[in-house]
Amino acid sequence: MDISVIPNIKHTNSNNFFLLAGPCAIEGEEMALRIAEKIISVTDKLEIPLIFKGSFKKANRSRVDSFSGIGDEKALKILQKVSKTFGVPTVTDIHESGDAYLAAQFVDVLQIPAFLVRQTDLVVAAAKTGKVVNLKKGQFMSAESMKHAVNKVIDSGNEKVMITDRGTMFGYQDMIVDFRGIPTMKQFGTTILDVTHSLQQPNQTSGVTGGRPDMIETIARAGIATGVDGLFLETHFDPANAKSDGANMLHLDHLEKLLTNLVAIRKTINTL
Repeated sequence: MDISVIPNIKHTNSNNFFLLAGPCAIEGEEMALRIAEKIISVTDKLEIPLIFKGSFKKANRSRVDSFSGIGDEKALKILQKVSKTFGVPTVTDIHESGDAYLAAQFVDVLQIPAFLVRQTDLVVAAAKTGKVVNLKKGQFMSAESMKHAVNKVIDSGNEKVMITDRGTMFGYQDMIVDFRGIPTMKQFGTTILDVTHSLQQPNQTSGVTGGRPDMIETIARAGIATGVDGLFLETHFDPANAKSDGANMLHLDHLEKLLTNLVAIRKTINTL
């Protein structure tokens, strides 16, 4: 898929990787605009195509008292405001077929969570909106098996589909990235590496997912070196107090240095 089909996406001729980045969940308007402004400042400087990310609700929580959102339409309107304020496309994840039509009225890309990527009704509903569909590879799935999820989108009349690797379960409380899967999935379409979710440590006894943010640059560098088309990462100005996935998010203050290093690697790869 040519990412230039995504509305308002910039820097498509820079020969850089593209980026899906933002907070895990939309916690409020001020925080979303603050994070978006910083990310956009950095990506414009480095000429990185950007899609701003934010979950309008969190359905996959370990505990019933975990934060799930500020209200569906309220959060979606904030994503829409980010798009209109800064002129950038947005992406959010959906969990039920009914979410597809609702979210499609506010965002440019619909994302299917990893644990739901085999849900045919959900994938087809997303595809039929005509929006770009980003399929997260299931933590339990091989890279090869993602071709079937891709085909569900295409067979529904929508060729605007991307695949995102977000790691594979390794035991009960750790994830690994099998970088052999990147060239495999690139045979099926545009391929992204979800850096921060690949560093999650799920199934903690506390019911709160852990993570290894100290390894973000290591995984991201490897992704660029193996030829991913895009990177996905979650970032926040105060990860310790974020309402979701703070344990594996990148601190916003570290974003520019990370992306600067990754752009340099990409330029080196492009000359080989």
